[in-house]
Amino acid sequence: MRNDDLGLSFDEGEGDGERGRHRRRPRAAGGGKTAIALIVVVAILGCGVGGVWFGFNKLSGLFDAPDYNSGGSGEVQVQIFEGQSATDIGAKLEELDVVKSQKAFVEAAKDNPRSKEIQPGVYKLRKQMRAADAVLLLLDRDQSRQLLKFTVPEGKTVIDTLAIVAKATNLPLAEFQEAAKDPKALGVPDFWFNRPDKKEVKVSIEGFLYPQTYEFNPGVTPKEILTEMVTHFLDVATKLKFVERVQAERKISPFEALIVASLSQAEAGVPGDLGKVSRVAYNRVYKKNMPLEMDVTANYWLQLNGKQPKESGKLTASELDDKSSPYNTKSRLGLPVGPINNPGEAALQGAMDPPVGEWLFFVAIDKAGNSAFAVTNEEHERNIRQACANGIALC
Repeated sequence: MRNDDLGLSFDEGEGDGERGRHRRRPRAAGGGKTAIALIVVVAILGCGVGGVWFGFNKLSGLFDAPDYNSGGSGEVQVQIFEGQSATDIGAKLEELDVVKSQKAFVEAAKDNPRSKEIQPGVYKLRKQMRAADAVLLLLDRDQSRQLLKFTVPEGKTVIDTLAIVAKATNLPLAEFQEAAKDPKALGVPDFWFNRPDKKEVKVSIEGFLYPQTYEFNPGVTPKEILTEMVTHFLDVATKLKFVERVQAERKISPFEALIVASLSQAEAGVPGDLGKVSRVAYNRVYKKNMPLEMDVTANYWLQLNGKQPKESGKLTASELDDKSSPYNTKSRLGLPVGPINNPGEAALQGAMDPPVGEWLFFVAIDKAGNSAFAVTNEEHERNIRQACANGIALC
């Protein structure tokens, strides 16, 4: 009996006792067929492998990230927002034709370890540039970042500050002036305009536009700029615990202390004298009930009325004692109606925590701006003579 399906054969001899034993096929015939079959299979597999390799190459091309092969040309502004991923940025760059594909940018960002340092802002890039070059340009803030940058020095009045900011940002001065009319809308809390000394209060943005260097993205509005400056003032005041300390330690309102800070910022010629000038103001106003007699307030009134400030020695008696001026400190008692400039942190610190002393007078005694402080008028007169000897135009 033969089972052709299994390729097996059995002998059925009589009486030989080997019934059912396998009978081997001739080796030559079977081996030949197997060899031919293997050759055919290998040939087929060979074609198959080649086909798969060729197909893989073709498919992998479909998944390549299309990229431009140049540094690009022209200019295009791109804004990067806080929290955007490389995928988000890549999509925007592809939309603006900065890069050829979002995927190319994502891969270029992955290849550059510094890509995580890309910051929010407005950048100037080029159209049709290599994705890797786009990543590098976004990292080169000095070259590509588009900023409206300006610095407001300490002690500048609102009039001066708005002029500086308008010029630096190329935004209309009139829009800054309009926004500045409402300090509360810019973020100044109501309580800042309280003063328990019962004196008149001038509700103004003066004093609240913190002096420092600022950076803004193009497209910012004058109101947004002034709001940020107010916010920074409030941040500094919070850091110093200005409100709490002047109320607890000086027993005055934050507004009164801010006025004093602005006075010392205007009068002190060197940072080391800020606190001492504040102490003189406190002694004269709250301890001795004396007029402040500070020339800087007369100059501030001149500027508010469209006139040029003058050197102290050139102010006339009528200008120093202008009865119509709410900033008259020649004959009026108490602090003026509001700050006369925007003081910096050191001036705020000096008004909050002035050094202990009984000084009632001070005068600049050298051209470096150092002042001499005195308790009595006699001491003050000696200091004035020293100032004159040093070339200060007081005599």
